[in-house]
Amino acid sequence: MFLRERRGQQRYLAEHQPHLLREPDSEPSSEAPSAPSAPSAPSAAAAPAAPCEAADAEAEEITRKMKHISTWNGAITDKYYWSQSLQEVTIEVEVGTCKAADLKVEMTPTRLTIKRGEEMILSGKLHEKILPEVQATNAAFAAILGDASVVSWGFQEWGGDSSAVQNQLKDVQQIQASWAAFAAILGDGSVVTWGKDEYGGDSTAVQDQLKTVQQIQASHTAFAAILADGTVVSWGRAEFGGDSSAVQDQLRNVQHIQASRLAFAAILGDGTVVTWGDANHGGDSSAVQDQLKNVQQIQASERAFAAILGDGSVVAWSGPDDDCNSDGRAVQDQLKDVQQIQASENAFAAIRADGSVVTWGHAYYGGDSGAVQDQLKNVQQIQATRYAFAAILGDGSVVTWGGGPDYYENSDDVQEQLEDVQQIQATPRGAFAALLRDGSVVTWGGAHIGGDCSAVEDRLQNVKQLQASDGAFSAILDDGSVVTWLSAHDELYPYGGDSTAVQDQLTHVQQIQSSDRAFAAILDNGAVVTWGAATNGGDSSESVWHLEDEHQVMLSLQKSRETWWKCVLEGDPEIDTTKVESTRKMEEYDGETQGAIRKIMFDQNQKVQGKPSSDQIRTAEMMK
Repeated sequence: MFLRERRGQQRYLAEHQPHLLREPDSEPSSEAPSAPSAPSAPSAAAAPAAPCEAADAEAEEITRKMKHISTWNGAITDKYYWSQSLQEVTIEVEVGTCKAADLKVEMTPTRLTIKRGEEMILSGKLHEKILPEVQATNAAFAAILGDASVVSWGFQEWGGDSSAVQNQLKDVQQIQASWAAFAAILGDGSVVTWGKDEYGGDSTAVQDQLKTVQQIQASHTAFAAILADGTVVSWGRAEFGGDSSAVQDQLRNVQHIQASRLAFAAILGDGTVVTWGDANHGGDSSAVQDQLKNVQQIQASERAFAAILGDGSVVAWSGPDDDCNSDGRAVQDQLKDVQQIQASENAFAAIRADGSVVTWGHAYYGGDSGAVQDQLKNVQQIQATRYAFAAILGDGSVVTWGGGPDYYENSDDVQEQLEDVQQIQATPRGAFAALLRDGSVVTWGGAHIGGDCSAVEDRLQNVKQLQASDGAFSAILDDGSVVTWLSAHDELYPYGGDSTAVQDQLTHVQQIQSSDRAFAAILDNGAVVTWGAATNGGDSSESVWHLEDEHQVMLSLQKSRETWWKCVLEGDPEIDTTKVESTRKMEEYDGETQGAIRKIMFDQNQKVQGKPSSDQIRTAEMMK
């Protein structure tokens, strides 16, 4: 059994290859909390030695497993340890081919214990299920566990590290995400936030107001919470929706909130609307305030809002600097009997009761459907990338428009294949994937961002669900397996199109969630499998561990002691452990230092997947 965590690696070496280890130094001065549930590991010197067959091969294997440990500027960054002095750690355990005979694993439905003889090594509570709710920021994921606690992973500063609030994340009911922060509603109606402060990760200024919260909406940089009494509390970037004090007295009996990129719009119980945030993103609706009556629903593009009224008419507004014609005045007389509205980045498309479509906004983003207007009849639903629209008609055919010269998601090349289309999924960067009635898939758009599935076309049979990251697709088949396809840029800038490293784990998949460049699949046993860019949540190995075949559970342990070693293996470069700053956060380093650390993290992940390092990629590019 391999305990893939520094103490476990050292313990294994102490048992089987003690000559490889040095004596540990004394602990650094930084204070670490004690916890009886996770006894500190015995020192290497005290560990009993034990023989193991094929010692040289095992030493090589252990060395490979220690590839996650790096030295840099006098500090150790370890993927499976406390690089930022976490209050809780999650350890990955694997049943390997070479087992230490004196290690005993005891597992009950709720608890795991690992012992050497009668000595307790690890003990922790098991979370056997993850609720089918996973949320994502641009670069991190957060999942609610079976006991209503939360585990997060991905880019630490953007929500991947919830350790600072881990003790508060109990009885979590739902999670909402901005671009770089999470907000969790607890059972008592209070809220816990984490992630980047300026994106809503810090709610301390309004914490005493966050009580009896019913729902939360997120813009790019802020959150807005509706309380049980119908009032609203907002936080995040003040000028971009995080401060609603200017309209606080109007925010009464709020029923629903919609968000553009940098502003909010709230529908009140009487059908009126209150807006706040950046005026150039729809945060000021004063020009149309007298028209905003009996509002039923609101849709948002990046910089504007469009409200459907009770009579089927539409009122749209943006800001004083809007050059996208987002206010809809040019087509106002056509906006009648509107049933639903879809939005690209800077345009809108409205489906009317008779199945026709009205578009407005920037032509480059799909605001002009004139070239296909006579085809837009009996439209059932519309999907959008950032730059274009695709409409499914009643007969199952598809009509596309928008995109401009560089991002033209034109379906002409596959038009004959687009029959009996049931649903369409889109990558924001500019590709579409259509699921046909027979379970096959047709793609078009940018080949480098998911628009070409020819390499896996024969496997795309009996597809039941499609999901998209920013530039890749994943398909769930009827048998619960998953098919993904690479883009031309996936090697250099992965979007999650390559799932080969976890393909054998992708069985019985029920649903998939995505961040900007990674996917997270939820299995029928509640386990989560991730792939894609590790920095964007494609590697959940710090949070998920494996036991017995493919059974996956969650294990949380309290940190009891921190021991730093001058080096791990004999002959490795030594570091000065007295200068280790284990409590220092990433953002406290200068830009150059942060860049170097992220480079190390990227290179480590590339090596795990057998892919080229950043230096090798750069060299290959120079040789072209």
